[in-house]
Amino acid sequence: MGTMLPDLTLTSGGQFGIYIHVPFCATRCGYCDFNTYIPGELGGATPAGWLDALRTELALAAETLPGRTVDTVFVGGGTPSLLGGRGLADVLDAVRDAFTLGWNAEITTEANPESTSPEFFAQLRTAGYTRVSLGMQSVAPGVLQILDRVHSPGRAPAAAREALAAGLAHVNIDLIYGTPGETDDDLHRSLDAALESGVDHISAYALVVEDGTALARRVRRGEITPVDDDVLARRYELLDGWLARAGLDWYEVSNWSRPGGECRHNLGYWNGGQWWGAGPGAHSFAGDTRWWNLKLPAAYADALAEGRLPVAGSEVLDPGDRHVEEVLLGIRLRDGLPTAVLDGAELARSETAVAEGLLRVSDDRLVLTDAGRLLADGVVRSLLG
Repeated sequence: MGTMLPDLTLTSGGQFGIYIHVPFCATRCGYCDFNTYIPGELGGATPAGWLDALRTELALAAETLPGRTVDTVFVGGGTPSLLGGRGLADVLDAVRDAFTLGWNAEITTEANPESTSPEFFAQLRTAGYTRVSLGMQSVAPGVLQILDRVHSPGRAPAAAREALAAGLAHVNIDLIYGTPGETDDDLHRSLDAALESGVDHISAYALVVEDGTALARRVRRGEITPVDDDVLARRYELLDGWLARAGLDWYEVSNWSRPGGECRHNLGYWNGGQWWGAGPGAHSFAGDTRWWNLKLPAAYADALAEGRLPVAGSEVLDPGDRHVEEVLLGIRLRDGLPTAVLDGAELARSETAVAEGLLRVSDDRLVLTDAGRLLADGVVRSLLG
């Protein structure tokens, strides 16, 4: 059974986005702990049934938050590209049927390079998508093997070129660094391949070994050894330098873009925007309320078939909770965190971080230095005390 939402009122101003969660994957990557399902785990759920349920949720969402124009749409997963170009066009049509899109709305989908083609990208462009995010992770076969990634090393850059040729305005490639066995040269070759494809955005994340994943079980058995923090720091410095020389600047600790290539949807998350997350396990935030959907696709669809929102739980954030999130997310941005949001004790602690070379002050904002970016989580903990 789901739970009831409290009355919701969107905060005026700011960005409003729609996130769509596609829970389907062909295989499970060894490092992934997302709410995804491979064939045999779906309990009878199908993409067609998921889309019907999604349409119902979006219609109920529009009734719950009437009259709000959507600034960004992000289709994530899972593997949205398994739906094909026509299926993703249907997803966007479902959003349009329920909400009004802004005239310059950013509309993104994630895609696995192996389930894309020139025809796929042409269908996305015709449907109205403006941006695609491709999961490459690495071009080193040994790294892909450790990650259990099932795609050929050269497919992601080729897919990026196809997306750009189809007229998509913005293309991102996702990288993972710090995989056991990865070398500096592996990372350099991956970056070269991504940049040579012409993309205007790179996301790069250090590998995190999440509990409950196949990768965690291999670490526990002693089959592989995680990379230590000093190596991760060096890799981050290397990729940041390489990207800067190629004309991509950081705008969030793990994201780099050419001017104008920033992901507006994700900036909405980081800048305190509001969004409705639709799909199994999706999270939402409006006003002061955060809620999350039932995770299992079949349970999600059953709730909507009964005409009720598939809410699994919710919480109302108090001013203290909101402040922690504002500091946690804002400090990671190149624009920095306004000093005005900090109290006296936090300002005093920020002066210590400035003296230690981890923060600098620019136009009454606290901005991470290069050294501070390597220790961003620690800087947040020190500010909050």
